[in-house]
Amino acid sequence: MKKAIPVIIAVVLIFAIIAITFGMKVVDRFSYSKEQMDLNGYFGLEASDEAAIVLNDELREEKGIVRDGRCYLPLETVHAFLNDRFYADYHEGWLLYTTPDEILYARQGETGEDGYVPAYLEDGVMYVALDYVKKYTNFSYTLYTEPNRVVMTTAWDEHLAADIKKDTAVRYQGGIKSNILTKVQAGTQVTVLETMETWSKIVTQDGFIGYVENKRLKNERSETLIPVTDYAEPEYTSVRRDHKISLGWHQVTSEAANSTLSEVLDGVSGMNVICPTWFFLSDGEGSFVNIGSSAYVQEAHDRGLEVWALVDNFTYDVDIREILSYTSKRQKLIEGLISAAQALGVDGINVDFEQVPEDAGEDYIEFIRELSIPCRANGLVLSVDNYVPKGYNSHYHWKEQGVVADYVIIMGYDEHYGGSQETGSVASIGYVEEGISTMLQYVPAEKVVNALPFYTRIWETTSEGVQSQAVGMTAAENFLAQRGVETVWDETTCQNYAEFEEDGARFQVWLEDEQSLQAKLGVMKEYGIGGVAAWKLGYESGHPEVWAAISDFVNS
Repeated sequence: MKKAIPVIIAVVLIFAIIAITFGMKVVDRFSYSKEQMDLNGYFGLEASDEAAIVLNDELREEKGIVRDGRCYLPLETVHAFLNDRFYADYHEGWLLYTTPDEILYARQGETGEDGYVPAYLEDGVMYVALDYVKKYTNFSYTLYTEPNRVVMTTAWDEHLAADIKKDTAVRYQGGIKSNILTKVQAGTQVTVLETMETWSKIVTQDGFIGYVENKRLKNERSETLIPVTDYAEPEYTSVRRDHKISLGWHQVTSEAANSTLSEVLDGVSGMNVICPTWFFLSDGEGSFVNIGSSAYVQEAHDRGLEVWALVDNFTYDVDIREILSYTSKRQKLIEGLISAAQALGVDGINVDFEQVPEDAGEDYIEFIRELSIPCRANGLVLSVDNYVPKGYNSHYHWKEQGVVADYVIIMGYDEHYGGSQETGSVASIGYVEEGISTMLQYVPAEKVVNALPFYTRIWETTSEGVQSQAVGMTAAENFLAQRGVETVWDETTCQNYAEFEEDGARFQVWLEDEQSLQAKLGVMKEYGIGGVAAWKLGYESGHPEVWAAISDFVNS
């Protein structure tokens, strides 16, 4: 018996150890982790002055900066989430905000009238104070520290809210072993993003997005946030007409060419605006050549026509980015244009800036905003010419043009152009309709004007490649008639089409004539847009039926 006692004790101890071990595993399995999450890692913060952004209950990858107790966001982030009307002049150190009647200036790095620095430039990035953005934008935000995070709301949609039933931990993931993000007290309100079997994904008011057990929630209910309306958005009034616009561009290349006005108007009917090409940017400082004529304006007015003077950036070799990216140069250009317009007595300004590089898109639309101010103040119609809208030219900011300008003109041609290596129509019906329907996604219909081509291209294909020349309506018809070539109606392009071979070359012509323009005008009428334009006066000479079709559209 004495020998058995040690054995029994050993067995009991073994069972005890097993039981304790099993119990500890059971306890460990069902006990709640007390491990704290690395919050800097959770919010993705790498520097002590960085601030995470929680926007509309979502933790964003973008970061802000905390300086002097205020939160600053990169201008790119401000544009993306809050207000895209702020503009940075990186050369002269300005942050600008343009309203319908004034430009508001903030010098980077300098204390403003509100007692803080509205913006500062660092490593090529313009940082803007949220307090400054809030002066011109409706949103709410709260800055929290340890760690730095800003909680912002810009959407006021309906959401599911709940109260915390008892003190609990918000965990990184759904599970009792997940690390703790923060602890919330009983009675705290949270937003419920997702409800699962035993856990719910929630957002705390101070910006933690994590999980709590369903049993910790009570009083679940639907709520709608009250929108912030501190800032009253000013109205951008337009100098628009109560009739459809019918505009013809008059290509004027010298002061002497102004004398051709009577000639190009011969046979014209149904047109109410003539747009002479008078102003040409001439250097990188904002200067321009002016070949306008007051006598021309008077004659046009006597004929019942408004005059919108065109300014372009391609007559001379200028760097449009250089001009538009400096506030001082933009203002020099704008002051010069307004002064010239007033001296000539014109009724409007037509901006035709082409091949604006993508990285100058913000500079370009800021110029349009700033130009709109004196145009609006002086009753001058501001119209802006655009390529047919495609992805590659979206930096022209059509939506903003539709707000600040009076008319947005689509140059509804050059589907196939001089440098094209593929033959085709200058403006097929599908191309025209796509351009109009796309623009109407951004600009109100009454502000959209679609421009028709009074020209086509004669295409020649040889073993050496493809080349073409642009010709007016009569020239194209004569080219075919001299060769005895007849056209056939092409339903795909809605144009009369001809092709033939001569001297080893293949020639193709898609005519622009009354039939093709009628088809385009029909689409324009269907979409209810604000007018028609045509490039260029003189190319339709000898075709009064074209003007009859345009008149019908304008009066419809």
